[in-house]
Amino acid sequence: MKTSVNMMRKMGQFDVMQRTADGMFNATALSKEWNHNFPTEKRDIDNFWKTTHLDKLMAEIADNELNFKSVDFTELKNVLSKTTRGKYNGGTWMHPLLFIKFAQYLSPRFEYHVLKFVSDQLIEFRHEAGDNYNGLTSAVQRFKDINYPQLAKGLNWIVFNYHEAGIRQKATQSQLKQLVEVQKKLAFACDMGYIKTFDELINEMRRMYHMKYNSLVA
Repeated sequence: MKTSVNMMRKMGQFDVMQRTADGMFNATALSKEWNHNFPTEKRDIDNFWKTTHLDKLMAEIADNELNFKSVDFTELKNVLSKTTRGKYNGGTWMHPLLFIKFAQYLSPRFEYHVLKFVSDQLIEFRHEAGDNYNGLTSAVQRFKDINYPQLAKGLNWIVFNYHEAGIRQKATQSQLKQLVEVQKKLAFACDMGYIKTFDELINEMRRMYHMKYNSLVA
């Protein structure tokens, strides 16, 4: 079981709370902060659930992100949000994509800050992925017969399950995060001497690929 830690993330002028165990955001905390700052534009979560076409959006999120298929609003709501009690952890927690929709619901002018938040996170992960690729290439440079195109292609297969030119420019935030983690693990294994040759590195990447995708088929 994962230990959950609450992180504070900046979204415009507001601090939004995200827990690390499942990535969900605290919608209750944001709505309280919004209502405190804009008492004449109060918003509540109950009205959010009545948003037009929210059921269709929730169905898409559940299907594509969680592999959960349903058209029942209550089922979707229970899968994509959790209500908890407690002084620090209480409130309605929402799946990140649903939370973005909730944040946009607060105000049209706040929508800019929500979109900026998403854009900044994606760019940050893209930069981090590039930095970690440089770290990986640095870790393997002492090996003989290095094939850098093969290395880059192998990383793409692990993360995306296919390869094509420019694939990382179309990557989602989740995929870029996976790429960062894979590169970190491989660089660490090379630096520590667990992987001693380029052939061993490629074999380890093949093992990672089969562990990931064979488990999905099983």
